[in-house]
Amino acid sequence: MHTDARSFSLPSWRLTRWLTDAGPDVPLEIRAALIRSLFGTFPIFAGGVLNTIAVSTLVALRLPRPEFLIWCALEYTICLTRLVVLVIAHRAATARRRTPTDFYLVLGLAWAASVGYGTLISLISGDWVVATLACLSAAAMVGGISFRNFGAPRLAGAMIVLTLGCCCLAAPFTGEPILLITFLQIPFYLASMSAAGFRLNKLLVATMRAERENAFRAHHDILTGLPNRAGLAEAIEARGDAPKALLYLDLDGFKTVNDTHGHGVGDALLQSVADRLRAGTGPGDVAARLGGDEFVVLADGLAPSALIGFGEAIAARISEPYALEGGRTARIGVSIGIALAPEHGTDLPRLLSVADKALYEAKAQGKAQGESRCAIAPLTRAA
Repeated sequence: MHTDARSFSLPSWRLTRWLTDAGPDVPLEIRAALIRSLFGTFPIFAGGVLNTIAVSTLVALRLPRPEFLIWCALEYTICLTRLVVLVIAHRAATARRRTPTDFYLVLGLAWAASVGYGTLISLISGDWVVATLACLSAAAMVGGISFRNFGAPRLAGAMIVLTLGCCCLAAPFTGEPILLITFLQIPFYLASMSAAGFRLNKLLVATMRAERENAFRAHHDILTGLPNRAGLAEAIEARGDAPKALLYLDLDGFKTVNDTHGHGVGDALLQSVADRLRAGTGPGDVAARLGGDEFVVLADGLAPSALIGFGEAIAARISEPYALEGGRTARIGVSIGIALAPEHGTDLPRLLSVADKALYEAKAQGKAQGESRCAIAPLTRAA
């Protein structure tokens, strides 16, 4: 799924929520992307605005009656208001402020109703030039409505009804019985376009789900759900030049548990370790798994003594007994090496290399004293 820095607010009114409902069990991220799509395709929006304003203006000049002057005024008012609201929404979305999504959607319905009103009075007028212009304009708008609102098929259907439905209302008053065929044409057209819209929306949601899953798999460890090496590198890059610490964890005794009780138990143990890391780290910390029994915690920069205490707290949590199947328990230890950024480097390979050396020092200390240990690399600034 393509990323976009802009964030448009989800609808909050009952009507607009129903019109944009994406279906059950659709993740919030996908719902947000579908709403964002309603604010896109500006060239189509601009083309529709210019078309309806031009047609209503020409018709009002040809037939300067009150009903046509009202239509022209409605088109200018609604279209200009939509344009202003669209600009405000894009600026608010870029700034991560709440956007006028509900108002924008209602304005879309109002615009469709205005086009439908123009079609109605043009057909009743008896002027075939005016009727032709209005009907061509309405038909052209339906294509834009369907394409621009593919993320909300109910909204697209409602706008189509408001745009073309007036053809049915006008038919009995034109004096042309042949136009009564619109009572068959318009419902059939609406049904076919709505069905196509819902199929396209379903396909779009499925594609977004697949892209979302692939993106997750690319940056996360499948077994534990923690970020993998790529996800960790991304987290480091996102923090920029801010001071940070990388804690490199290696489980002691895991291989024995895995060989004794089987890979299934070993996988469950790794998942339990991941759960304890999540519980033992702060909201700003990132716990990751590099593979095998190697884990990493990326934390905000702290004083060396505080980092040692943080690492020892993690080691104590991980070293507590684990419940296995059949009422059995297992215990493992952990050795931790710590590297600092920017003192030891700023990229993941350099920080891992420095932390790995500290890790082996911690392992040596732990074996000598029979316990898990934590060691920090010497504070020599990287070249």
